[in-house]
Amino acid sequence: MNIFSNLLSQPAQPKPAPKQRRGIEIKSPREIEIMRQSAKIVATVLKEISELVEPGMTTADLDAHAEKRIREMGATPSFKGYHGFPASICSSINNEVVHGIPSPKKVIRAGDVLKVDTGAYYQGFHGDSCITIAVGEVTPEAARLIRVAEEALFKGIEQVKAGVHLVDIAGAIEDHVKINKFSVVEQFTGHGVGRNLHEEPAVFNYRTRDIPNVKLRAGMTLAIEPILNAGSKNTRILADRWTAVTVDNALSAQFEHTVLVTDSGYEILTDRSDI
Repeated sequence: MNIFSNLLSQPAQPKPAPKQRRGIEIKSPREIEIMRQSAKIVATVLKEISELVEPGMTTADLDAHAEKRIREMGATPSFKGYHGFPASICSSINNEVVHGIPSPKKVIRAGDVLKVDTGAYYQGFHGDSCITIAVGEVTPEAARLIRVAEEALFKGIEQVKAGVHLVDIAGAIEDHVKINKFSVVEQFTGHGVGRNLHEEPAVFNYRTRDIPNVKLRAGMTLAIEPILNAGSKNTRILADRWTAVTVDNALSAQFEHTVLVTDSGYEILTDRSDI
């Protein structure tokens, strides 16, 4: 199961994804170095988007910028064509949870809660990350949702270390979300990432017995990505077969980083702080 799992069970899309490798891959030092580069490309694009977005732009404008910059840096967009997805970013606004399709008709407005998720494929490996942007001045509720969503991501990341278990990540995220009286979206999860955009293991954001409680090993690379709703945790898929929205029209926020497991802790490969 991964963040696209709801779509994988549907009829085949026009452009099927490549055959997936099986099992949890431990990356070699050479592979990790390549992933640092793919992740840096993603981090660079997201930081640029966070700085250029303004009311009046369209989500298609952001998509065009992302694709242009990913290709300029020697990579290809991970999302474009993945199971038929038509764009280089997912752009989801307000009550849209994930997988929003960029469009020249989708105008970004002041007060919007904008999620931008993108990936880059570089020399055989993917990087993957998502940010939530407060466009202009947002409501206090929206600002708090965005803040708690980012905090929840880091609560999960702080658990990462060789020898700990996936449930430790899930529990730290879930506890922080519940304390702040928001809900964790359960229909979508994080995932392993590397040669394939979505690999084992599934990285849940809440405690569950539905998956093996994998013990982390140095060299694993995980996309950790909590999604929080201001209301109900439940979502539904729109007629475009991609965009997930909240069932009660409440706001949603998401943050994601590609993270390397190390013996002593973790390395955030998509860190934007030094870009």
